[in-house]
Amino acid sequence: MRVGLLVSIVGLLVLAGCAQVQPQSESSTSVVDEQSKVDATPVEPLCPAPPPCPVCKMPAVMCPEPKVVEKVVVKTVPATAGELNLPIIGEIEYVFVDPPGIKMEARVDSGAETSSIHAENIQMIERDGIRFVRFVIPDPNTGKAISLEQKLARTVLIKRKVGEPERRYVVKLWITMGEIKENIEVTLSDREDFEFSFLIGRNLLTDTAIIDVSRKHTLK
Repeated sequence: MRVGLLVSIVGLLVLAGCAQVQPQSESSTSVVDEQSKVDATPVEPLCPAPPPCPVCKMPAVMCPEPKVVEKVVVKTVPATAGELNLPIIGEIEYVFVDPPGIKMEARVDSGAETSSIHAENIQMIERDGIRFVRFVIPDPNTGKAISLEQKLARTVLIKRKVGEPERRYVVKLWITMGEIKENIEVTLSDREDFEFSFLIGRNLLTDTAIIDVSRKHTLK
């Protein structure tokens, strides 16, 4: 009787312990899993890291200090007449004109495009379909009038301040100035009111001489 009572008590104790232990539900498992996921998410730092340096592609703290580059300015010196191997001529020079083979005192003018010479009795003629110009050049040394006939190179229209534009004839003559000798175009014009019978223009001066207006008669 005592043994049976003892077995009954033990059985009741076992049932009571089993009732207190409850199985774990799916919801509780999911809660634990979600909590573990939350705990596993990295936490943003309170102080964000500085952006990378756009030049060196490294953290800003590793960027090198800026350097001051010295700027070197080189000034070019214009070429002189000696370096260009060009003669220096003055404002007034002597030229030898051929034809007619005479020496004349000439004014140097870099503002004039074409050289010009004083001529008189200018006439255009045509022979065998070719146009020529007849004119007279007074020799400034003797006063003798020298008659010439040259092939017409072209004509130019000169605008004047007063009156109608004037058409002038252009011929080719050999001009010698010092060691410079060129067969250039020369405009035939009335230069009686000018001091010099010959005007030296750019068609003789370009790439041949350097002008020094403070000097005269520099060439032999």
